[in-house]
Amino acid sequence: MLPLRSAASLALRLALAAALPAAAVDAPAPAAPAASPAASSAAPETAKGKALADQSCVKCHGTEVYTRADRKVTSRDGLERQVRRCETALGLRWFEDDIKDVAGYLNSHYYHFK
Repeated sequence: MLPLRSAASLALRLALAAALPAAAVDAPAPAAPAASPAASSAAPETAKGKALADQSCVKCHGTEVYTRADRKVTSRDGLERQVRRCETALGLRWFEDDIKDVAGYLNSHYYHFK
């Protein structure tokens, strides 16, 4: 039997895979354009980060905390620390890459830290 942490991550990965259209799985992947140096240093937006944020973060609060004028998070590192605090407080037991994916998604959609 998988530990709870592995089972939850596996279940999320399976759910994400099941949500992909069949054409996306069967069709050959298009060639990726060459990344610019600036783009390669930015955290990529991930479907996994969005799925985790939609599943967990928005259940506690809406997106208004990300856009309010007096928001508490003021840096990329601070954003990752806040995601980690919320993950711990909710007992989610995410992997380190899950925390980074959520922080990356939130940053690319709301915060835009460098």
